[in-house]
Amino acid sequence: MKQGPNSSARASINDVAAHAGVSAQTVSRVANGQNNVRPSTRDRVLASMRELGYRPNSAARNLKSGRFRSIGFVTFNLATLGNERTLDAVTVASESAGYTTTLLSIADPTQLDVAGAFGRLEEQAVDGIILVMSAEVGPLDEWTITAGLPVVIVDSDAELPYTIVDTDQEQGARLALDHLLGLGHRRIVHVSGPQNSYSATRRADAYRRVLEKAALPVPEVLVGDWSAASGLAHGRALIESGEVPTAIFAGNDQMALGVLHALHEAGLRVPDDVSVVGFDDSDEALAFWPALTTVHQNFDDVGRKATESLLALIDGGAVERQKILIPTRLVVRDSTGPARVTA
Repeated sequence: MKQGPNSSARASINDVAAHAGVSAQTVSRVANGQNNVRPSTRDRVLASMRELGYRPNSAARNLKSGRFRSIGFVTFNLATLGNERTLDAVTVASESAGYTTTLLSIADPTQLDVAGAFGRLEEQAVDGIILVMSAEVGPLDEWTITAGLPVVIVDSDAELPYTIVDTDQEQGARLALDHLLGLGHRRIVHVSGPQNSYSATRRADAYRRVLEKAALPVPEVLVGDWSAASGLAHGRALIESGEVPTAIFAGNDQMALGVLHALHEAGLRVPDDVSVVGFDDSDEALAFWPALTTVHQNFDDVGRKATESLLALIDGGAVERQKILIPTRLVVRDSTGPARVTA
């Protein structure tokens, strides 16, 4: 009996074969996109598929080929700009290669939770995993290794036996500080991200090294949490201390926004009294008051390169550990200027 798209029973490959007057093998070839079928026969089979409401069983096809055409994406905090944009780039690159992306966001980045996420992805039949390891969780060898699945790490400087793709954080911090030093600033304070963040740690370390190399005093790093609120709190504390520097290097644009608010609130002019530099080059940075000088991170390249590396591993490419750093660039806008002359 002929079945239509609204039939309660799902049409099988044999139903399509009988309807089109071909073998089930021919229907399978058409469903798999093989080119060893006559165009007229393919058209007849496709017409039968449409009339019967037949959908090829992709899971069965993938099981036969040993490939699920899906990758897992694990992140500790999707709310951050970098993780959000990296995910978007991974999704686009995966889709163009014929893969889907399964997202798992971990609220509490512990070894146990990461191992649990890897286990759930195994159950969901992914071919490999991209882990955005934006916070320190301990040695990877204490995790449950994922049954030999290929893994690529994003945003980490840990000694891990996997390919790592990341922004060149040190280069970005040096660009920001060299810019400020070139403008004559000698009292520069750094508002950093959280201490358990790899990227925040690398930027803070570069800040210290650059000032030490310039034979300048290194003020205590003020630790924030990436939020504008923490930048505002640190900005207000600096002003209340009476030790306002001539420049502030913020670990991201959101904390820079909070710093700008505190400076405006105190009647200080940016950049005449204090210069401010951020990190990320978020879409909103151009609309800050004044427009924010910031370090541009190419999250699209990070996500694309991580995906390319993972797909190469899935396809049986080289398994040796690599560290791929994506360069940054400084975007100079209105929030930086020559250091004020002090008595």
